[in-house]
Amino acid sequence: MKFISLRVRNAMTVHGYAADNAEIVEEHHEQAFMEKLIAIDRIQSATEKYLLVTSSHGRVMYWEYDMSLPQLTALLASAGLVVA
Repeated sequence: MKFISLRVRNAMTVHGYAADNAEIVEEHHEQAFMEKLIAIDRIQSATEKYLLVTSSHGRVMYWEYDMSLPQLTALLASAGLVVA
């Protein structure tokens, strides 16, 4: 299993869906960034601001990360983890 070390903070947790198919979202505010060792397999996508990662019990989480998307792409590419 491959890992990447990033500074992240939890932004949102999606707990599932309501009866009307709306996401049940818990927002997290003013958390400090922390260094995490993240399994690459948990990362579903990345935007300029967020990583979408899988969590336990079928949940997904949006983590804000402490670098730009080009920096993240370069970090992943240097580890041979980006397919262009």
